[in-house]
Order: sequence, then structure tokens, then C-alpha cells
Amino acid sequence: MSRTRTALLAAMALVAGAAGTAMAAVPDDVGAEAIPCTVDYKVQNQWSTGFTTAVTITNNSAAKSSWAVKWSYAGNQQVTNGWNSRITQSGTSVTAANETYNGTLATGGSVSFGFNASYSGTNALPTTFTLDGVTCNVDDGGGGPTDPGPGTPGTKVDNPYSGAKVYVNPEWSAKAAAEPGGSRISNQPTGVWLDRIAAIEGVGSGMGLRDHLDEALRQKGSGELAIQLVIYNLPGRDCAALASNGELGPTEIGRYRTEYIDPIAAILADSKYAGLRIVTTVEIDSLPNLVTNTGSRPTATPQCDVMKANGNYVKGVGYALNKLGDVGNVYNYVDAGHHGWIGWDDNFGASATVFKEAATAEGATVNDVHGFITNTANYSALKENNFTINSAVNGTSVRESKWVDWNRYVDELSFAQAFRNQLVSVGFNSNIGMLIDTSRNGWGGSARPTGPGATTSVDTYVNGGRYDRRIHIGNWCNQSGAGLGERPKASPEAGIDAYVWMKPPGESDGSSSAIPNDEGKGFDRMCDPTYTGNPRNGNNMSGALANSPLSGHWFSAQFQQLMQNAYPAL
Repeated sequence: MSRTRTALLAAMALVAGAAGTAMAAVPDDVGAEAIPCTVDYKVQNQWSTGFTTAVTITNNSAAKSSWAVKWSYAGNQQVTNGWNSRITQSGTSVTAANETYNGTLATGGSVSFGFNASYSGTNALPTTFTLDGVTCNVDDGGGGPTDPGPGTPGTKVDNPYSGAKVYVNPEWSAKAAAEPGGSRISNQPTGVWLDRIAAIEGVGSGMGLRDHLDEALRQKGSGELAIQLVIYNLPGRDCAALASNGELGPTEIGRYRTEYIDPIAAILADSKYAGLRIVTTVEIDSLPNLVTNTGSRPTATPQCDVMKANGNYVKGVGYALNKLGDVGNVYNYVDAGHHGWIGWDDNFGASATVFKEAATAEGATVNDVHGFITNTANYSALKENNFTINSAVNGTSVRESKWVDWNRYVDELSFAQAFRNQLVSVGFNSNIGMLIDTSRNGWGGSARPTGPGATTSVDTYVNGGRYDRRIHIGNWCNQSGAGLGERPKASPEAGIDAYVWMKPPGESDGSSSAIPNDEGKGFDRMCDPTYTGNPRNGNNMSGALANSPLSGHWFSAQFQQLMQNAYPAL
């Protein structure tokens, strides 16, 4: 997100930085005793003449009462000031020693410090660190680095969308351009969905991950380019919706690690792609389910109870963040539901806590999280202009309306900005950014209200003025009346890194009737326009379009509707 230099300096009291360039991490299959120490060096923020770095040292040897870590720069970097360590520099060599209050470093313990530095030209990262003369990040038997990371590590920027083009998926673009009127939006960037193991290599004649990355390099040219990937294949995926169930069973966390995340991480770490800004949207429709659809709640499902009990959502997300975060030019954004899912008091704080649990599982840290994304593949209006959460009719708050139903938020922008603050309060870095998926939340066309509703009652006021025309805010499948939302845009609002089209417009949410398939996708009645609902949508009609194909398949009628109801209009 855009922040001023003053704001950056104000945030420097925090030791742990935003997701930056991780120089090393210990893989699960290497015993900690083989690694005498690890040093995690992350560039938090960088501008044309300087940068801010956070460093975390982990000691796996005998306990220490004092410590000193050393490294050398390949360029003209010069440390200007630091905190939580005494830093000295001679030429390109830097030494950071403990302060009087943090010299104790137990076996298995960690300590963090940070600093500002100046540079010109390129800011190449140091590759070798020592702790008290012992080389870190390699085993003590003389082996090589425990985690190769990227061949040529990049330096993370504060907002990967700032000053960059964003990848246009040629497969989606061709489908969009083939539709009448589709050429008006076929050059827009959309997410590339890696929703099964086969997608890594490419399904049928389709493009695989390397194909997309190679095409991204071509589109990049001499400038900067961000490519958006959706990491979406957890065990027991989407325990509350059959349409997007995945190929892996609830206990197949091993396959998720070795057959899905590890191959993706290996490809992304290829030095060939080090110049790309790779944005990953990590596991949509997963972690919020552990809060809202478990236990004694009326919205609970047995499948979500299973996933909460076995912990594989938390483990899977943690593993993905750890492995992908080790790649120097990957920016991880974790899915954070939407305001109509976790905007209620009993979901809001609890969800942030679960996200923190996942972000510190399986070797991950909060530094592996660059931000969060809301409204992915959903329809929540970006901003309701005809009422706010503080509006009232004849003394009755809009929170008491059937539509708002005691939620704290009425739209996605206010929710995303508030939830960002909540995430920081539970321990995420203060400069995390938010993404909002605006691919289908425009709600334009003739049904869009031009002003507030009648003040006859709080319900007529809200229903008459709301842009979001869904029957119920819990409806999510191929919604009738939806339109394209704001076009992808970097830094549109405070705290928001970008508006994105992570869900490619025209790709179905699910089939309106049962369709046999080999993609692991079930038939969800929420995609059936005749369905009368369940507790998760207040037992209302589904509001889904008829004659829809399997999730992810092209749905021409929906694409045409989205263009017709676009807001801003095409």
C-alpha cells in the first residue's frame, strides 16, 4: 500500500518487518541440531536511495550470553542507524552485536533487530552470515545451504502493484475477446488459478505454471510486472461448499506438501523468474470456515468440524506461507473472507486469531505474509454510498435491518480497512496491505439505486438504497444481476494495495445441476436457482443463474451479464 516516508519511519519501532526476502529457513526433514544457526534477513521497505531491514537470528547450538552476527555486502550499502543491536561497519563488512538487554540467546531461541541503510544502484542481498564465527544456514557437516531459495534473490517492494504492469492471462483473454463486446475488458489482468496438482504442469493443452511465468517475462519487457497466482488445493478444501471441493481428502496433508506446494515453490524459485513480482493468493475459502462453520453454530458442517479437529487447514496454510515465502520475489496474500462472512463481532477477532495461528505454523512467520485479500470470487459491494453502519431510521440502527443483521460493516472497503487494523493488533506487521477482489461486485445496470431508500422502516431504507442486490449476503454462486466492479488499480485507498480481478470474470462458481467430472467438484445446491437455502444463507433462495457449468468453466451468459451490469459502466 502507498505510505509516506514519514509513515515508514514511524513504523520502524517494530522489529519484525513485512514479508521480505527470506535468506534461509530450515526444512522439515533437516534436524535443527544439524543447523548451528539460521539468519533470516528481510528487506521490509525500499526506496530509491535507502532501505529498512529486519533480521532474525535463531541459535541451535549451546546457549549464549552474548552474540555477534556478521555479513558482507556486494555493493555500496551503508548502515545508517539500527535498533536492538550495536551495528558497526568497515567497508562492506557489517557486525551486529547484542545490546546489554538481549545478549541471552538460549538453544533454540531467537533474537531480532533491524536497521536502516543507504545504497545506490542495486541492493544485492548478502548471501553468507556467521554467528560468533560459525556459518549459519548450512549444516555442520559441511553440506550446502539447507534451502536454496531463489537463484537470484530479489528485493521486495512495499506494494508489488505499485509502478508495475499486471499479467494478462492469454487463455482468459482469448475467451473474453471471443465474446461479443468482450474486447472492452479482455486486456485486464486476472488471477491464474492453480486449483489442482495437474494445473502446475497444465491440464490438457492448457498452460502450466512455467508457461504463465514465461509469458509474464515476455509481457514484462524492461519494466516491472506482477503476476497473480491463486494457491487453492488444501486437503478437504472448502468444507462448507461442495462446488469448490478439491481433489485431496481431509487427511492428505502429505500430498499437499510434496505434490502441490513443493513443486510450485521450486518453479517460482527458478532464477529465471527472479525479476517478476509474484503475488500469491493463499487458500481462499479455508481458514474462516474454522471460525464460522464449526462447533455448535447453526452454520456448522461435519466436514468443517473434521478440518478443525485435524488441523490440516492451519498446517497447510502455514506450510504454503513458509515455502513460498522463502522465494525472494513472492508476495503472499492470505484469504480473509469478506464482510458478509466475518464482519460480525463473534467472527471478526476470532478469524484474525486463526490467521495468526496459521501464519506461525509449519515454520512460517508473520514475515511470510505480505498482506490479505478479501471478497475473492465473491460479490460484496465495494462501497455502499446510500447508508453507513452508523445510519439510523426513526432511531433504529441499520444494524437491525434484515440485510445488515447486526454486522459491523456494510461494504468491503470499510471491512478491509478495519480488518487490517485487527490483524496488526494480533501481531501481523504494521505495513501489511489489503487486496479487494472487485471482479464481480459492481452491481450496476438498471437495478442500481440512485439514492437512499424510503424511510418507512429501516428495512425499506436499506433495501431501497443498497447496491448489492443479492437476496441474502450469504449467497455466493453465480449471482443473478451482478456486474463487473472497479477495474484493477494499484493503491486506490489507504491500506489497500490494489483492487484486483482475482476471480476471472466469466468463470463459473459451480454447476446448477449435477455434472459428472474428474476434477473433484461436487454439486452444490447453492448453485441451483430453485434451491430454497440453508442456515448459511438464512434459508433464502440461492439467487444463482440457471444453466451454469462446473466451477472454473466458461459461463458465457454470466460474462455477458457482468459486462451489462458493470459499474463503472464499460
